[in-house]
Amino acid sequence: MERERTRYDEMVEALRENGLRLTPQRMAVVKYLAENRDHPSVEQLYEAVRPNFPTTSLATIYKTVAVLEQIGEAAELRLGQEMARYDGANPHPHPHAVCTECGRVVDVDLDIDSGLMEQVEQVSGFQVETFRVDFFGVCPDCRRRQQ
Repeated sequence: MERERTRYDEMVEALRENGLRLTPQRMAVVKYLAENRDHPSVEQLYEAVRPNFPTTSLATIYKTVAVLEQIGEAAELRLGQEMARYDGANPHPHPHAVCTECGRVVDVDLDIDSGLMEQVEQVSGFQVETFRVDFFGVCPDCRRRQQ
């Protein structure tokens, strides 16, 4: 019986197909991004990888994330003045909910179809290549702490 391909497998295959080296540090970054839906910053990735690879530099993390973004295997999320966050688990356009208190970012499972992009094109005259939809508010944990 063949095992199901994971997001990690897809990302590794994309790196190979693009002729990129599969260093242990790079693989640790890929694994973290593939398996976590918490949209980490580069600094958070660095802190997650460093215990197992203490010689890893912040530059290595930046380069790895840039490569993954370039080949379409990670998406950068710029959320206001905050540092960039990265989505490797689902790098395709989809909505996010962002907590204005703690900065938590979660994927929102909404179907935003191509009809919306077509409407934007008709109204604006732009040729839409991609989109981002972010919702800002207070997450359940922060709301509980406020009560």
